[in-house]
Amino acid sequence: MSPALPLAGRRILVTRARHQAGQLTAQLAALGAEVIEVPAIEILPPESFDPLDAALRSLAHYRWMIVTSANTVRALGDRMAVLGLAAGDFAHVKVAAIGSATARALQELGVAVHVTPEEYVAESLLEALGNQLRGERVLLARAAAARDIIPGTLAARGAHVEVVDAYRNVIPAESAKRISELFACGAQLPHAATFTSSSTVTNFFHLLMSAGIGHPPAELKAVSIGPITSQTLRDHQWEPASEADPHDLQGLIAAVTEALR
Repeated sequence: MSPALPLAGRRILVTRARHQAGQLTAQLAALGAEVIEVPAIEILPPESFDPLDAALRSLAHYRWMIVTSANTVRALGDRMAVLGLAAGDFAHVKVAAIGSATARALQELGVAVHVTPEEYVAESLLEALGNQLRGERVLLARAAAARDIIPGTLAARGAHVEVVDAYRNVIPAESAKRISELFACGAQLPHAATFTSSSTVTNFFHLLMSAGIGHPPAELKAVSIGPITSQTLRDHQWEPASEADPHDLQGLIAAVTEALR
């Protein structure tokens, strides 16, 4: 391994869902890192697609749609195919995407995006939307058990918000064994762990608990994709060593490099 590579000799834990980890893993490895994938999150269908399907069949009733992740877009595309809907069915709907990856996924689906905030967090999206949704019917498609700041704030501003679950997050069963092995006594520990959402943080601590580990080793550095994820780390008494800026994949890779410089 060339010593010129900034992450040469560094072991980095990636906690992202397996189907989403590939690009992050590949780019970290290209910088010389040894990447250890232990997904703290797995994306599954919601308990029922009925509410989402009903909303998609009734698109004419909505003036706005808010999409909070690329996982939501994937679910939308799958249900559109099942229901025989096309991108043109969204032509009358103004669409807000919480981040660039979500916006790109929507555009690949053929759905135009009207609002993408400067920072890829709910608070920034709410700031970008302002009061323009007052009196409008809004479809919010998101993960089950997500934060209520978006629907709560929009409702307080006079919008009529319908929330539907597009998918749910669970902890992969096999990851508990992987975590036990990774942090076993005498094992070679990672230098850093990356977290791309609050759910990955929360689930990671559940995995530690299931392995009988009270807290991550002091020498393990946490690297966060953004302020909400960072706050979740702090809620678990783990100060992030670095936070991505911008709050996307490239920002996260730069934050890892900075933390391990």
